[in-house]
Amino acid sequence: MTRQLLLPVHRTLPWGAIGAAGTAGLLLAALTRTGETAEQLSLPLLRAAVLAFALGLVFLLDDPARHTTATVPAPRPLRVALRTALVLPAAAAWWTVALLLVPPDVRPPVGDLTLEAGAAFVLAVTGAAAAVRFTEAARPGLPVAAGLLTTAVLAILLWPERWALFVPVDDERWAAAHDRWAVLLAVAALAGALCAREPLRRRVPRWPRKG
Repeated sequence: MTRQLLLPVHRTLPWGAIGAAGTAGLLLAALTRTGETAEQLSLPLLRAAVLAFALGLVFLLDDPARHTTATVPAPRPLRVALRTALVLPAAAAWWTVALLLVPPDVRPPVGDLTLEAGAAFVLAVTGAAAAVRFTEAARPGLPVAAGLLTTAVLAILLWPERWALFVPVDDERWAAAHDRWAVLLAVAALAGALCAREPLRRRVPRWPRKG
């Protein structure tokens, strides 16, 4: 069954939205090669690039035919897993190119930044999975993208300093911040797995019969 689903699922993936987001992200990463302030801007530009690509991933579960495919034999967790697996190579290739665009002498620690990117990407897909599970929307990508962008801005502006996530490389909290990123990644992955289950069915109220 899995092999039979690969091609149909691949065709329904929102490659246009993901490609546009990926292109925007790579343009941001490429800006690290311009100007004398590249060293100071490399980290925020890479983080902005990650956010741009994550905004494309929130469209991963958009399915205009959602309400007609709900009756197919393949369970939703399998379909979600296939969509995620098919986009993984593209995400890995994109991140590799984004890192290579940053000059080696100003490139932030690759392992730690990869952890941040992974957490952001998983959060994006988890947000889409939650929207599918708890709403009837066939295209939840746009509102989830708005929510992700708003959350990122609020996290930068209002997140408590003692639990800081977005810290400079030379900050003494760098290691502790990435411990928190690892926890965030694990929690997001678990939440995503739970939300990938079949959507909750709305109960139709039964009115008492007259007479």
